[in-house]
Amino acid sequence: MIIYNVTTNIHESVHDQWMIWMRYKHIPELLATKKFCSARMVRVLIEEEMGGVTYSVQYTTDSKETLEKYYQEDAPGFREEGLKLFGDKMLAFRTELELIADY
Repeated sequence: MIIYNVTTNIHESVHDQWMIWMRYKHIPELLATKKFCSARMVRVLIEEEMGGVTYSVQYTTDSKETLEKYYQEDAPGFREEGLKLFGDKMLAFRTELELIADY
């Protein structure tokens, strides 16, 4: 299993709007691509020097190949929408993780 982790710092001025967009539009639409089987959203508890609130969303998928299909077919549109809505009030970075074992 592959975990596609997106960590986002969101400025307080757009936090509530971003949270509604993430929970009721963005994450459901990403899952609707059928390239991910689940998503988990968590808040990062360490405070950033730059301010804002930081979240991590972890999307699980079956393989690196499926994730690559997402990058090619879907990611550009999703990223463009986020930038259009939140611009420089949102800073995101992405990490790919491979699950070794659950205990």
